[in-house]
Amino acid sequence: MCSTLEIRRAPTGTLGTVGDFSGGADVFLADCPARLAVEIIADKWAVVVVFALSRGPRRHGDLIGLIGGISKKMLTQTLRRLERHGLVERQAYAEVPPRVEYRLTELGETLVEPIAVLTKWAETCGEAVVDAQERFDAGTAQPPR
Repeated sequence: MCSTLEIRRAPTGTLGTVGDFSGGADVFLADCPARLAVEIIADKWAVVVVFALSRGPRRHGDLIGLIGGISKKMLTQTLRRLERHGLVERQAYAEVPPRVEYRLTELGETLVEPIAVLTKWAETCGEAVVDAQERFDAGTAQPPR
């Protein structure tokens, strides 16, 4: 259960929590590289597409069938954004009919483990988040004990 997770606080006078944030990046600065990571991961469909491609190269139609709820237009836009970020590679084959496959680049593969960690967090804490949302929506928002 999420409520049993221990969050160690940073020493007094510092910001954040103790963890893997020791790289020296100041996430409060507008040009901090960490903000790019958040921008990519915060994209609802990007994370799902990266995870789908972690299983190997896929065609556009295969991804549509695999990813529930995504439209063709949104998938195309997401793939283009991921390609621009250097996370996905588009391979067009000179065949009739034409065939296009998408695969993760080496850089894209580096996101698979962090996404797996976020997925594990969602599995562990998802129920607590839904409970908090329901309490908030009911006007009885109180922190869990």
